[in-house]
Amino acid sequence: MTPTSLPHAASAETTAAIFVVLALALIIPLAVLGINWVLAPSNPNASKLSTYESGLPATAGSARGRFAIKFYLIAILFVLFDVEAVFMYPWAVNFKGLGTQGFLEMLLFLGILFSGYIYVVKRGALDWD
Repeated sequence: MTPTSLPHAASAETTAAIFVVLALALIIPLAVLGINWVLAPSNPNASKLSTYESGLPATAGSARGRFAIKFYLIAILFVLFDVEAVFMYPWAVNFKGLGTQGFLEMLLFLGILFSGYIYVVKRGALDWD
């Protein structure tokens, strides 16, 4: 069997079209960056080169400020419950195909998730005092 007789062999026109698209995808952004580099004004001064963040100058204070542990706890709880919520999307998409057993398994999963939420609330992890 020769390469041209393969059922899914790419023709020369298809290959050329792919290379043209790849070349354009490389040339156009480089041309735009080059035009910007040539035409952009360049007048740096001390204020433009200084560090600036959140509306405060760099000398406003230490970058190593302390955060309350509540921020980390809330972030971990958010990630935990968010990841568990992601598991519900495939179940919802295939709800009809899973039948009663799939429904009962998701009820068990949601029960475990809800009991974890109740535990977090009773421990006071969501209280901001």
